[in-house]
Amino acid sequence: MKLGWVWARFDDLGVHALHDALALRCKVFILEQGPYQDPDAADKQSYHLLGYDESGVLQACLRVVDPGVNYPEPSIGRVVIAREARGNGTGRALMAEGIARCSQAWPGRGIRISAQAHLQAFYGSLGFVAVSDEYLEDDIPHLEMLRSA
Repeated sequence: MKLGWVWARFDDLGVHALHDALALRCKVFILEQGPYQDPDAADKQSYHLLGYDESGVLQACLRVVDPGVNYPEPSIGRVVIAREARGNGTGRALMAEGIARCSQAWPGRGIRISAQAHLQAFYGSLGFVAVSDEYLEDDIPHLEMLRSA
């Protein structure tokens, strides 16, 4: 699936892109995975990467939280793929684009993530290494992972 990318700070997203991102995040993180507080204060201190398909439907998004907000490094989070876009490389394309944008915005910096534990091999294939024991976040097992610069 070919995606067109939007990379913008929170204040520059525009109401339609912000709505698209929050609606997709709600569909996956709240309806599929169970209730928790998805939009948070970190959204306002982040870049947001949105991947739209050729018909203008949002299929994938993530946020990159500025260094010093959650971790010393920039951190990729709220990685989400629409159900209909899973299993075809969309997640890998989204993460590759996110990593590239981090490298442009913060050259020479590592990237930290809080990854769902069942996705450790996927994130490992992108250069992330587990740097914590498993822990529960919103009742889902997670691992902190770091990708060196």
